[in-house]
Amino acid sequence: MSAKQPGFKQIIKAVFGAMIGVQSEQQRQQDFSASSPLPYIVVGVMFAIIFVVVLILIVSWVLA
Repeated sequence: MSAKQPGFKQIIKAVFGAMIGVQSEQQRQQDFSASSPLPYIVVGVMFAIIFVVVLILIVSWVLA
């Protein structure tokens, strides 16, 4: 499979779009044609951790 490797900006855009649920079918097909899912997994985990930390900070700030 000689699929073009997506750039960092493309991976960020794809993960963010998938997380909020607004990803087009064309974009999804392009993401699944990538040779390795590892960059998407790493960025997705990082986004999830950042999201949880931000929620914890907001809740602790509101309850303080």
